[in-house]
Amino acid sequence: MMNRLEGRNLAHPGCLIGITLGLIVGIVLAGILAAGFNVPFRTVSLIWLAVTLVLGLIGWLWGAYLTTKKQLAAMRANPAGTSEEKEITGISKQEPELPAEQ
Repeated sequence: MMNRLEGRNLAHPGCLIGITLGLIVGIVLAGILAAGFNVPFRTVSLIWLAVTLVLGLIGWLWGAYLTTKKQLAAMRANPAGTSEEKEITGISKQEPELPAEQ
């Protein structure tokens, strides 16, 4: 499934994992700050938002790096452009076949 998504916005799950971790860690941190240290709501909200966005950005960059690295490895392993490369990258370098006219 992931092979079909490469080259699109959902090419890697890094951003999704980062945002999910950011929400979880942010909520836990916000709860600790609000309950344990009596930090104002505005500060807690900004910390939660910052943690969510930073971990989402890290996940996005990490996933983009790994996706690019995987695509480059596939191209180096198979420079001829056979069907195996199409399976890995989801991109066909051949012209589409037109149906024969009858």
